[in-house]
Amino acid sequence: MLTQAVEDYLKKIYKLQGKTAVSTTELAQALKVTSASVTNMLKRLAQMKMVEYESYRGVRLTAAGEKIALEIIRHHRLLETYLKEILGYSWDKMHEDAERLEHHISEEFEEKIDALLGYPTHDPHGHPIPTRDLEIAEPVTSPLAQAETGRVVVIHHLSDTDPEMLHHLEDIGLMPQTAVSVVKKAPFKGPLTVRIGKQEKVIGYELANHVFVTETDL
Repeated sequence: MLTQAVEDYLKKIYKLQGKTAVSTTELAQALKVTSASVTNMLKRLAQMKMVEYESYRGVRLTAAGEKIALEIIRHHRLLETYLKEILGYSWDKMHEDAERLEHHISEEFEEKIDALLGYPTHDPHGHPIPTRDLEIAEPVTSPLAQAETGRVVVIHHLSDTDPEMLHHLEDIGLMPQTAVSVVKKAPFKGPLTVRIGKQEKVIGYELANHVFVTETDL
């Protein structure tokens, strides 16, 4: 049996790692723990064959570690979808309860909520949900702030770091799968004017950096 702490580390490493290894400092900041605590845990995970870790070179998940991480991410995103769409949870409570429950649900429970939801492919933020076989599609996206004026883009997912920001984005209609036309961009990281349907909205540059979009052929 893996502890909740081990699962949290594996999930966070998966989210942080890209083409390069995750540094101890980066992981400590993300988990809000000391670097010494991170080092101790990484040594333990390396002994468990869950990560490849070398001091001063960072850490990467092994195939076994990635499998566990994707399982926990699948639990979390299915739970968020269930809590938001079926039980009507707010953004903040949805995330908090999913964080607690993700470590404890059985495979049978996971399968039942997956079927109840109609086998969703994305969570309420727009993040892809790993399949039952723990495969995940990660399309190329970019922040709305980088979209060119005159382009029509589709919102793929939203940053899930700030519930208040998510409430605001929901209020103004900037939700996943929404087509957005970039009408105008003020210079020097000024606000953007975007069109959602027939309405125009002005949003700040920083906010637009938390909205991730894909290109369309329009």
